[in-house]
Amino acid sequence: MGEFDLIERYFKRPTTRAALGVGDDCALLQLAAGSQLAISSDMLVEGRHFFADVDPRTLGHKALAVNLSDLAACGAEPQAFTLALALPEIDEVWLTGFSQGLFALADPYGCELVGGDTTRGPLNICITVLGSVPAPAGRSQALLRSGAHPGDDIYVSGHIGDARLALEALRGKISLPPALLQAAKRRLEEPSPRIKLGLALRGLASAAIDLSDGLVGDLQHLLKASRVGASLNTAAALGRLAARWHVDWASASVDRATALSCVLSGGDDYELLFTAPASARDALAAAAAGSDTPITRIGQIDAAPGLRLLNEAGSELADSFRSFDHFA
Repeated sequence: MGEFDLIERYFKRPTTRAALGVGDDCALLQLAAGSQLAISSDMLVEGRHFFADVDPRTLGHKALAVNLSDLAACGAEPQAFTLALALPEIDEVWLTGFSQGLFALADPYGCELVGGDTTRGPLNICITVLGSVPAPAGRSQALLRSGAHPGDDIYVSGHIGDARLALEALRGKISLPPALLQAAKRRLEEPSPRIKLGLALRGLASAAIDLSDGLVGDLQHLLKASRVGASLNTAAALGRLAARWHVDWASASVDRATALSCVLSGGDDYELLFTAPASARDALAAAAAGSDTPITRIGQIDAAPGLRLLNEAGSELADSFRSFDHFA
């Protein structure tokens, strides 16, 4: 099988939203008047972002999910994506699983594959996703990192820390009961992009970012862009993990310090971290219910610069937590 046969068999599909898709020199997208195009790219590299023996179907899901999460953080509606794929060889079983996982996630959002590239080389997956955001009369409704104000509440969606706990267990650094390991591993390998919540946050959230590298690090990106500080309730953040697994910390197989590190510094959650004025609390509760995504208030934006990590008693933690950095 050659390169173009590979594309034809596994990745070429009829388009309904794009004017022109796979098979030409460029894809063509027809955008409505009064809208903006949101674009994001993410790369997944074997040995860096995923284990060599990962199920190709879950890998196809995650490769697109991490990109859709960026659209969710921007409040953008998915439209289309491109795929650049380096393969050491053509493995039809692998390609079948990978493409099935990819399209199983893409299809519910009407997000069409419209082009890309394939080559021989170490396994490497790069997706560029395209979304749309309303911009009536030139006023964009996109969610940005730069809109947080002193007094705003800080929220996180879903549950955080599971993916890092799974990674630590798979590396043999901690031991998890089989049922908890499988639940955590699913969160690591098949994250759920919060597209519905992101769309519902337009007009409610003042700033947003997706959690890819860890809560502390990603929150600091938002604070820097908004030129503000924050106080973070670490007990509330940790409670999202405890509630997820019904953990009693007095008898947990994972000690509280390790869990707190996973929650604050772990990556691969792909949840939304966002801020909103206190006056929006009721509307946010309705948005969360309508998008079937739990949200938790975990802190407040401050005028004073810096990030303060507070314990249950409101005292500042002496520990420092760092998020993932590919080149640190």
